[in-house]
Amino acid sequence: MRHDGRTDEPDKRELRREILAVRNRLTPGDVRESAAALARGALALTELAHARTVAAYVSVGSEPGTLALLDALRARGVRVLLPVLLPDNDLDWGAYAGEGSLARVQHGGRMALFEPAGERLGPDAVTAADAVLLPGLAVDARGMRLGRGGGSYDRVLARLERAGADPALVVLLYDAEVVARVPAEPHDRPVHAVVTPSGVRRFR
Repeated sequence: MRHDGRTDEPDKRELRREILAVRNRLTPGDVRESAAALARGALALTELAHARTVAAYVSVGSEPGTLALLDALRARGVRVLLPVLLPDNDLDWGAYAGEGSLARVQHGGRMALFEPAGERLGPDAVTAADAVLLPGLAVDARGMRLGRGGGSYDRVLARLERAGADPALVVLLYDAEVVARVPAEPHDRPVHAVVTPSGVRRFR
């Protein structure tokens, strides 16, 4: 933290490295077990109980698992939107129609993502969501989220704000990723709730 109160990007990079190192030590069994607990916790959220449309994402690798949650939401009759990464790092959206509707897409030298294979709905489709599940690496006591640094979800949050949309913003994390403080910049926006395997914490 600098003396003028602003944060330096290297602080975020170091925290990302630390969290990813811990995630990379998780076994497939750890990830599966956590995913089941995350799905139970998220499904009990009032914000998701009344949602007709939820924008979410498909977890990859050792990220907190989302597939069980996506399938449970779909079984409830919720319309689930999933992101499609565009060349400029912005996000288009498509509807989730079950695990078989996903395509594994390699984006340059980065990790492969699972994206909806069907119709593209446009970047503004997210503004119709009642809740948005955001990927992240950490969240702090203020609800400030540490993302991976690509800026895709900063654009999503800015788009929601411009449209006057106010969906519930929820991040799914492991327990140790709820930290005292995340380096934040003026454009960063707090989330409304975090779900971890051990429970839910709200910030508004």
